[in-house]
Amino acid sequence: MPRTEVAIRTEDGTCAASLHTPSDQGSRPAVIMYPDAGGRRETMAVMADRLAELGYTVLLPDVYYRSEWAPFDLATVFGEPEERKRLFELMGTLTPERIVQDTGAFLDFLADRPEVSGTGVGTTGYCMGGRISLTVAGHHPDRIAAAASFHGGNLAAADDTNSPHLLADRIRAAVLVAGAEDDGSFPPEQFERLEQALTGAGVRHTISTYPAAHGFAVGDNPTYDADAAERHWTALAELYGANLHA
Repeated sequence: MPRTEVAIRTEDGTCAASLHTPSDQGSRPAVIMYPDAGGRRETMAVMADRLAELGYTVLLPDVYYRSEWAPFDLATVFGEPEERKRLFELMGTLTPERIVQDTGAFLDFLADRPEVSGTGVGTTGYCMGGRISLTVAGHHPDRIAAAASFHGGNLAAADDTNSPHLLADRIRAAVLVAGAEDDGSFPPEQFERLEQALTGAGVRHTISTYPAAHGFAVGDNPTYDADAAERHWTALAELYGANLHA
């Protein structure tokens, strides 16, 4: 699939990103893909290619662009104390304010691209990117029409004033959330809290739990699950097919 390296001006500098488009020329609805904690890398780019094959123009940003960082080995990072520390420090640089601000720049960038059609944009995210996907849907409700989260963490934490579930009454997008079994970052009580918040706010949504471990959709995670990953692609196709229009 065609990939184009791009640079997006933000309030804090320049964000490197890749734009993934279908093989046939033309404009398509846009989707922003937020990576998991491992950041933008070839595994995520391959996923963006596959999403483009479904008929979308996909933006994959380097969410860590404010920092100089070396790639992580997702197979070992959580078992190596120094690497785990480095990963969590990098994740900590992504404040809610920065996430929302950057997404505004991404949306403006996409609005000016000839590869993009329609006004509604989709988002999808994995692990920390799943939380970002829902957060930005609440802060950019006029522009994000469909938002997905796969094995996202802390989506409805009771003691978190920035928890995405608190934005439910601002979300206009259709929402898809797929959690993982036995996932400490999204336990049953958060599932129920998020379900109640979205239902109470009248948000069109689907929340389910896949019979797989956290990280099931991303190929270089040691917990990758091929069956769950295929289910996630089917769910994304249905979500965007119903809510993103040229």
